[in-house]
Amino acid sequence: MKVPHELTIGANENALFHQDCVDLLRRAGLRPTRQRLMLGAFLFLNGGRHVTAEMLHAEAVDANMQISMATVYNTLNQFTEAGLLRQIGVDGSKSFFDTNPSTHHHFYVDHEDRLLDVPEPGVEIDQLPQPLPGYEISRVDVIVHLRRKQA
Repeated sequence: MKVPHELTIGANENALFHQDCVDLLRRAGLRPTRQRLMLGAFLFLNGGRHVTAEMLHAEAVDANMQISMATVYNTLNQFTEAGLLRQIGVDGSKSFFDTNPSTHHHFYVDHEDRLLDVPEPGVEIDQLPQPLPGYEISRVDVIVHLRRKQA
C-alpha cells in the first residue's frame, strides 16, 4: 500500500493526504492516532524514503512535535508489522525503515549513513543455497556497501 505520489502539501492537498493517511492506517488495521498520522505524513508524503528512527524523531522535533523516541520506535515497528514499511538492517546496530515494503535490494553508503535502492534490473542471483530441513526461503535481501573512492 502506497500513498499516491501526486499528493503535495497545500490547503486542499493537505486535507486529502490526511484522509488518505487515515484510510491507509485503517486498511492496515491500525487506529489513526494523532501521532501515527503525523509520523505517517513525514514518512509517506514525499514518496519513497529510507529513514532511521533517529532521523524521523529529529524531523518531528524540528516540526515542534512533542514525541518521544520510544513512540517513534513503537510507531515504526507497528507500521512495519502492518506491512506499510520494511525494516532494513545495514549492520548490527543500525536499521532503516523503507516506505517501499516490496522486495528490492539496497546500496548502503558507509560513513554517510545513506540507504539507496538498487536500480532495476537490480541484483541477479544465479543460485541460492538449499534451505535447512523443514524451512523454506522466504526472501533474499542484498545490501551492497559503498564507500567513496580515495583520490
